[in-house]
Amino acid sequence: MPYVVTDECIKCKYTDCVEVCPVDCFYEGENMLVIHPDECIDCGVCEPECPAEAIFPDTDDRAAKWLEMNRDYAGQWPNLTRKKDAMPDADSFKGMPGKMEKYFSPKPGK
Repeated sequence: MPYVVTDECIKCKYTDCVEVCPVDCFYEGENMLVIHPDECIDCGVCEPECPAEAIFPDTDDRAAKWLEMNRDYAGQWPNLTRKKDAMPDADSFKGMPGKMEKYFSPKPGK
């Protein structure tokens, strides 16, 4: 039961989750994070740390469509192992619906 990151992360990219991950399975895109589902050990420590409430176990109905997206981009984006500052204006994007269609970037993070 790996965990996945959903579109709630887009334009927020809080990295509190990265700081607590014991296996460094987070990968950074330009404006969101993903979890590599084959590296995730299902410990769940990341889920309560996400201020945007963007992380769910893959057994949750809200996460089903995000599993392959997380796997695909984890293979393309750089691994992130330390906490960084959230995106500018992250708090104003927190909880905004429809971010995937409007704001998702497939570009890797820096």
